[in-house]
Amino acid sequence: MKESARYAKIVEWSEEDECFVGSSPGLIYGGCHGPDEKTVFDQLCLVVEEAIALYHQDGKPLPPPTSGRDYANKMQNVA
Repeated sequence: MKESARYAKIVEWSEEDECFVGSSPGLIYGGCHGPDEKTVFDQLCLVVEEAIALYHQDGKPLPPPTSGRDYANKMQNVA
């Protein structure tokens, strides 16, 4: 398993920006954006891998993993 799989990746439509926006909470803020959801997700996966590589390069510890926390079901209880 890649280290990047330990981090949740979110792609959502932004009414304000009128495009899809990708982020990985806890690891990177911001991320990437574009008109195609799948393309944004693919870009986001690369950005997450690059962010992890930078953490390693700088000798910094990675933030705690965010995947495996069942966010989807927890969000259903909020909506």
